[in-house]
Amino acid sequence: QGVATRELDGEGRRERLLQRLKQLYQAQGIEVPEHILQEGISALEQERFKYLPVAPGWRTRIASIWVSRSRWGKPVGFLAVLASLFFTIYFVSDVLPQRQLRAKLPLLLDESLSRIEAAAKDPQIVAFAVTQVGSAKRALAEQNLPVAQKIQDDLSALSSRLQTAYYIRVLSRPDQSSGVWRIPDINQSGRNYYLIVEAIGSNNEPLALEIPNEETNKMKRVKTWGIRVDEATFFKIAADKNDDGIIQGNRVGQKAIGYLQPQYSIATTGGTITEW
Repeated sequence: QGVATRELDGEGRRERLLQRLKQLYQAQGIEVPEHILQEGISALEQERFKYLPVAPGWRTRIASIWVSRSRWGKPVGFLAVLASLFFTIYFVSDVLPQRQLRAKLPLLLDESLSRIEAAAKDPQIVAFAVTQVGSAKRALAEQNLPVAQKIQDDLSALSSRLQTAYYIRVLSRPDQSSGVWRIPDINQSGRNYYLIVEAIGSNNEPLALEIPNEETNKMKRVKTWGIRVDEATFFKIAADKNDDGIIQGNRVGQKAIGYLQPQYSIATTGGTITEW
């Protein structure tokens, strides 16, 4: 290109360039036919050997990025692998279980309803369960999986309660109280009396039950709790225990299969406490 720039100026430039090229090749021991040299000179005149850069555009930008991949390829590849790993963990641990749960929840709801219908002795319990199943399926249709799952959990717990039978007895152990009394906040001169009781299941072992505390309005899973009675019942049980250390009539309630609440053989408001 340098030779062409110098030799193609002025008169006789083709001839001078031709002679110059012959000398260059002869100096290198290369024999080149003259017609080949003439074709080369013509190509130079037509700028066929001149580099013309490609006009800037989106194709050139992509090509530049690809050519420079040795600089950014490894870190980008590492980030891509890391992102893929995180997505896989997220998909397996969260997305996939939710899809599976959403698919099987309708069946679980129907099964819970069938168990409740078979066990419940009170039609109102069945009506309540039917309403809850309808609410859960509407929540599923609205893509509200947490609400549907909560209803299913509640129905499953309801079914378990219906299937559970136990009797309630007053706690009668040397190292534990069989009754307590409380002074209500709103009436410092009054007293609320409670018998401390436990539920005994079919295997003759105490059961842990979800019991509401009427003083705090909170539920708590306990094996012993207090049931509110009138003063006469409280002191009758106290006298029974004081005469020989044993409560003869310690059974005070029975919960049968198919019912949610126990039936009591003593006078009680049904109020309970879980702490004393």
